Amino acid sequence: MKSVKNIQKITKAMKMVAASKLRAIQTKAENSRGLWQPFTALLGDLPSANVKKNVVVTISSDKGLCGGINSTSVKISKGLHKLNSGPEKETKYVILGEKAKAQLVRDSKKDIELIITELQKNPLNYTQVSVLADEILKNVEYDALRIVFNKFHSVVSFVPTVSTVLSPEIVEREAESGGKLGDLDSYEVEGGETKGEILQNLAEFQFSCVMFNAVLENACSEQGARMSAMDSSSRNAGDMLDRLTLTCYRTRQASITTELIEIISGASALEG
Repeated sequence: MKSVKNIQKITKAMKMVAASKLRAIQTKAENSRGLWQPFTALLGDLPSANVKKNVVVTISSDKGLCGGINSTSVKISKGLHKLNSGPEKETKYVILGEKAKAQLVRDSKKDIELIITELQKNPLNYTQVSVLADEILKNVEYDALRIVFNKFHSVVSFVPTVSTVLSPEIVEREAESGGKLGDLDSYEVEGGETKGEILQNLAEFQFSCVMFNAVLENACSEQGARMSAMDSSSRNAGDMLDRLTLTCYRTRQASITTELIEIISGASALEG
């Protein structure tokens, strides 16, 4: 009973810590949503784009005890890898977080291009994530980057989400072929930069903005899931404590009853 009480104290403390961290990150996540939305309006988000070189960026947590959000991200990443694999296609992984690393290394080690951990060791900010995005772009060749993360809705609701960032060459190809990107040529460009240079800068900035939002959304989802998991653990510990207390009282009562019966029987025997 003492150990169950101690576990309950720990889970309640962890829930309070997660709630405190969630409040700090949630405001940043909500503010960051305005960064990537203009890019979606301009360049679109084309998950069905048919390209040869795909890179699946899987965002997960470094710590556990946060429900199934990491397993969900890994499952979707594996599905994307399978969907975008073929004779003339190449799909690689970029992993953020220890939990996705532990699951993907077992059966997809040869397809992992880059692993980054301890992302939340320091408070998340745009500078940190943009350096991270720059490192990814320097180390991988891609036609499409598919970022897998958990979008935060509420403490008990997280939606697995995939955001697609196309390379400048693919954006230009899609624009030339019409469709959603067909009106790119209608924008007037000031300065001496060529269309290719502008698209290159836009693609890099888009990736850093999408990554910033994705990392924050996933961090919110992680803390929300941890709050729910610790709350459930505290309730389960309370239920177990109630059952153990009841068993203890019943055992004690049975022992007292047995002793009383023995005393009364002994006294009756002496009197007889």
